[in-house]
Amino acid sequence: MMSVLVTGGCGFIGSHLCKFLLKNNFIVYCVDNLSTGFLKNIKDIIDHENFIFINHDVQYPLNVKVDQIYHLASPASPKMYQQNGIKTLQTNFLGTYNMLELSSKHKATMLLASTSEVYGDPEKSPQKESYYGNVNCFGERSCYDEGKRVSESLMYEFHKNKYVDIRIARIFNTYGPNMNHDDGRVIPNFITSCIKNENIIIYGDGSQTRSFCYIDDMVRGLYQLMNTLFINYPINLGNDKEISINQLATIISTKFGKSDNFVYTYTQKDDPKSRKPCLEKAKNTINYEPKVSLEEGLEKTIRYFSLLK
Repeated sequence: MMSVLVTGGCGFIGSHLCKFLLKNNFIVYCVDNLSTGFLKNIKDIIDHENFIFINHDVQYPLNVKVDQIYHLASPASPKMYQQNGIKTLQTNFLGTYNMLELSSKHKATMLLASTSEVYGDPEKSPQKESYYGNVNCFGERSCYDEGKRVSESLMYEFHKNKYVDIRIARIFNTYGPNMNHDDGRVIPNFITSCIKNENIIIYGDGSQTRSFCYIDDMVRGLYQLMNTLFINYPINLGNDKEISINQLATIISTKFGKSDNFVYTYTQKDDPKSRKPCLEKAKNTINYEPKVSLEEGLEKTIRYFSLLK
């Protein structure tokens, strides 16, 4: 039976990934320091015979013999990663370095959860993996954007110099159950506002676009990427159906029987004007294609948040 380590395993994507791997008969080591992850996200698997939880900060070395490493540890929402930019940078650089050292030691395949934020505020759409991006390295979002960019560079150098078998997933906006209701991301924000019968706050004029991927599709993509040979270059993962923030707000508010409950406020600095992944490489190399529609995914997500009241 293969053993897998998931850093950030109590977070949103990590917790779903741990459950998916257990269902597929892996021994799963879940590593998390619980700074932005929650034990409640893994409460239904904590006693599973093939699941081991390790409370650990990846800034510090760890020695666990495994066959594969999914490295997801990092704050992922602007609200969270901006609270302590230095810590965010340390987690991305030192955490990735330590996991790569572990991969090298035990000859484990390592997948990095990178991000669409490496493209910054893109001047090209859809974003292809060959696009170098338009990133402000001296701004509020730079601790995360540049943290992930240097993580990708570390992956490349360990592959080139130490022959580590690497995978790099550039993850686009993902949503679903286990998201933190107050982490500042747009779908939890809009749903929570509607549940509380509050106005939906929209930053800027709402014309900025995003492409939202349901969590089940993302986890399947990560798994397919990890288990496809010789994909040692970045691959976009997400959903390529683009939608404006205004459209998203209308869809969600309508599901709650509301309308005209939008309040517009200042534009967030360096907020990308568009996000749409080019999925050609994902489709051609790992046979990845998102299956869950925004309508279906939002219904499941709304049910989850409604139960948290």
